[in-house]
Amino acid sequence: MTDESERKGQGAAAAPLYFRGTYKEAFDLLVEARNYVEHHVPAFKYSRDPPDRFAMTTETMRLTSRLTQVMAWLMAQRAVQEGEIEAAEFVDDKYRLEGHDVCLKRAIEDMEDLPDGLGDLMDRSYDLYNRIMRLDLQYADPKKKN
Repeated sequence: MTDESERKGQGAAAAPLYFRGTYKEAFDLLVEARNYVEHHVPAFKYSRDPPDRFAMTTETMRLTSRLTQVMAWLMAQRAVQEGEIEAAEFVDDKYRLEGHDVCLKRAIEDMEDLPDGLGDLMDRSYDLYNRIMRLDLQYADPKKKN
């Protein structure tokens, strides 16, 4: 009789080279975004010239959406590496990167000047989302190895 760890390892795929660094980057960015939203965003409503509240909410939600989608995709990728999901199953729609309509937009036009910290998080999350989107497209269509 084999235990669960042996069974998981039997179908495990080798981790792609990009995975560890990208996973760490995404996780660190997620933690940084959470800390920013928790500690800095509430302070803006008490500032002398507060940013537009609707715009701030919209952009922090966009930030959250990007990072959530990226982490979900990376965790599914990790499940493939651990043998919990078959590599062939990974290309199913349920594991694909979603949210393109929201996540691929840049900051809304009404908010010309994002606070520096939020603007930086938005730019980095946008770049990360785009990189994962390219990887997702390669997995969906292995012939496209751009």
